[in-house]
Amino acid sequence: MTLDKTKQETREFSKLHKRLRGNVGNAIVDYNMIENNDVVMACISGGKDSFAMLDILLALQKVAPIKFDVVAVNLDQKQPGFPEHILPEYFESLDIPYYIVDKDTYSVVKEKIPEGKTTCGLCSRLRRGTLYSFAEKIGATKIALGHHLDDIVETLFLNMFYGARMKAMPPKLRSDDGRNVVIRPLTYCREEDLIAYADHKSFPIIPCNLCGSQENLQRQSIKAMLVDWDTKTPGRVEMIFKSIQNISPSQLADKSLFDFINLPLDRSEEKAEYLFKEATISSTNIDESMFIDVTNI
Repeated sequence: MTLDKTKQETREFSKLHKRLRGNVGNAIVDYNMIENNDVVMACISGGKDSFAMLDILLALQKVAPIKFDVVAVNLDQKQPGFPEHILPEYFESLDIPYYIVDKDTYSVVKEKIPEGKTTCGLCSRLRRGTLYSFAEKIGATKIALGHHLDDIVETLFLNMFYGARMKAMPPKLRSDDGRNVVIRPLTYCREEDLIAYADHKSFPIIPCNLCGSQENLQRQSIKAMLVDWDTKTPGRVEMIFKSIQNISPSQLADKSLFDFINLPLDRSEEKAEYLFKEATISSTNIDESMFIDVTNI
């Protein structure tokens, strides 16, 4: 490798690192994910995303204007062949506090779910329950998960296509019982950036042996659709994400979010005057090129 190529790669990684740190920092600020004296339990699965999340949180911890602690936690689900030594060795190399939680959810899932059926739903519920309980046990005030922007958009379409619900993953979530708060610091990060980051950092990636189920195949189908869209129209996935930040309940159809039943007319003079002023202001910003000349049709 030439010196010039090495310098170029170093510059590219520096820009990538800066972009990811900026995205994580902005997400934390926008959703008030981490507050002063928080104890953040970073859930590390052994995948690229959680490794990157931990790495960036530790970097931000050193320069943040507030004080917060980061504790790494891995849930060992007793999957066959899981290399139990890798994560403890990695955490010790970083000299950070960590826990390995032993919980044989693998056997439970294999026992309860028939062969060929989706395992992800039960697996995630068991994993979530264990992590919630453990967060309370160690006094963690926030539970950090490694879901990124692509995960959020994929989940939106999964719920729309297969569950008839307009629902994704929120950047910040309070559990139903109100006892835990989940945060997703990678909310603004693209998966392609995280892949490049993990490659450069050479994280000791551990694959999940339990997946390959129906839900995972559905997610892969959605992922392929979004990749195709993003290739043909760069920026489309980001625009979809921004749309879930800019919701107009009156323009959808959920009766629980907007009162479609009771829509009284308001033809008061005050209302008419207000609408006239709004229309006048808007008309000054109209671009005539937006209109079609119907005489030529």
